[in-house]
Amino acid sequence: MRALLLRQHGGLENLELVEDHPKPVAIEGHVVIRVRASSFNYHDVFTVKGMPGIKVPLPVVIGLDMAGEIDELGPGVHGWKVGERVLVNPLHKKKGLMGEMMDGGMQEYCLVAADQLIQMPDRVTFEEAASLPVAYGTAHRMLITHNTVKAGDKVIVLGASGGVGTGCVALCKQLGAHVIACASSEEKMSRLREMGADETIDYSTTDWSKWAVEKYGKPQRRTYDGGVDVVINFTGGDTWVPSLRCLKRGGKLLVCGATAGYDPKEDLRYIWSFELQVIGSNSFYDENLIALMQMIEEGTMKVAIDKVVPLEGAAEGLRLIQDRKVIGKVVVTP
Repeated sequence: MRALLLRQHGGLENLELVEDHPKPVAIEGHVVIRVRASSFNYHDVFTVKGMPGIKVPLPVVIGLDMAGEIDELGPGVHGWKVGERVLVNPLHKKKGLMGEMMDGGMQEYCLVAADQLIQMPDRVTFEEAASLPVAYGTAHRMLITHNTVKAGDKVIVLGASGGVGTGCVALCKQLGAHVIACASSEEKMSRLREMGADETIDYSTTDWSKWAVEKYGKPQRRTYDGGVDVVINFTGGDTWVPSLRCLKRGGKLLVCGATAGYDPKEDLRYIWSFELQVIGSNSFYDENLIALMQMIEEGTMKVAIDKVVPLEGAAEGLRLIQDRKVIGKVVVTP
């Protein structure tokens, strides 16, 4: 079968589309699914480059998120049948993440533990389902499970044009928040406004933190008492202190990742002076993915899919993710 294989860490040129990758065979407690859609996340870029402290068993088929149909049942699998449409939770309980510690979704067939399967509603497409786990599932847990955003909150979303970012925009709007989306071009900002963002900021030309303080802060003794209620920051790096600086008293800084650096400069004065809350959120669970698919089926949420490409175009699709040239998700249909 065909698969997108990573043989060694480095640049995206190390990804190879192979035609003769062995088709998996169902083993105890597992099924083989026919992969109908698999989506990329920035995590896949890190997997290709190599991450300190994480030893990936190479070669490996990349791709965390996938949806498809059950093709074969292994011994001991009950409650499922061949042909059922399923979304896969990419966390294998014994081995770790699909597409990192074991073969993932960028292939025609994939071996999956039965306890990773989630039944798909009829009106949810494979492309929509495969877009959810890492990006929208993370956003759902951070916002809904942890109950961090409420109606009327002014919320800044950094990196709003990516997978997690578009998920945050959609869910914050569902919660009744006033969404301020940060992106790097007029095209991205225009698309984000179409998705429901109330305001947009071009962070490449505007100091978004100063903008928020000046627009929404309250003058207090020749200074300003912060600005917005919530900042969603999964970039880290040099955006960390500006995020603290533009929060109002009692404001929340939500963090679920650090794509621009996990060890940013800190300024504790903002945290104690304005009684800020720094709230972390990690990963997602089946209930997050089930709730998201229900929203799609009911028509209350739409997934932002930028491109759908065949397996032959997968490496180029990941390059678009790496270069931040997309708005939402890139989906591959093996």
